[in-house]
Amino acid sequence: MSIVPILEKARVESWTDEEIVRRVLEGDLVLFELLMRRHNQRVYRAIRSILRDDGESEDVMQEAYVRAYEHLAQFEGRAQFSTWLTRIAVNEALKRLADRGRLDPLDEEQYEGEDGTMAAFQSHSPTPESNASNSELKDLLEEAILALPITYRAVTVLRDVEEMSTAEAAEVLSITETNVKVRLHRAHELLRGALFARAGATSTQAFRFHASRCDRVVRGVFEKLDLNNSND
Repeated sequence: MSIVPILEKARVESWTDEEIVRRVLEGDLVLFELLMRRHNQRVYRAIRSILRDDGESEDVMQEAYVRAYEHLAQFEGRAQFSTWLTRIAVNEALKRLADRGRLDPLDEEQYEGEDGTMAAFQSHSPTPESNASNSELKDLLEEAILALPITYRAVTVLRDVEEMSTAEAAEVLSITETNVKVRLHRAHELLRGALFARAGATSTQAFRFHASRCDRVVRGVFEKLDLNNSND
């Protein structure tokens, strides 16, 4: 059940993120729900690309939103709100890995064969994906991306799946645009360009953040921030 009344949501859905941020800072705290629902998909994909675990990704999403809410006054509008928020999400995911002492210990060479392609796709015989449906290709693509080293995994999800610009991805990952391009090129080599070409339009359907998850995350964040009764 949405926290923001249906009629109120319909009235404010045309507002920009910046307008909603301003109103939240002015005291209309429950409008923060709209920001979460607008950006849950991107935030989930960014975190999932790092943690590779659905349940843990939801948990870190909530932490990221709490952190964003607590620092909302620091958003200055120099970048898009979605970029600012995704950067917080990525940092929270990396922090979770660091806290566990698991900053992706797998070396990228473990994923490569003699010709530089991912071992999982090295075969001269007909492969299952050659006759797969779009749904199977989507699943295959998700598995292939999650098999990448974290350096390439995050940039691939942000650029190819979430379709962020090079500049946005660089801002989120705190690297240069040149590094984004280099990492993405290397990721494409590991994934084999043919896989992406055959997956086609299904690429943007990978790592979908379903409505039930969206509701769970919104409820969890509002409980942590105690916003359910903030406007009473």
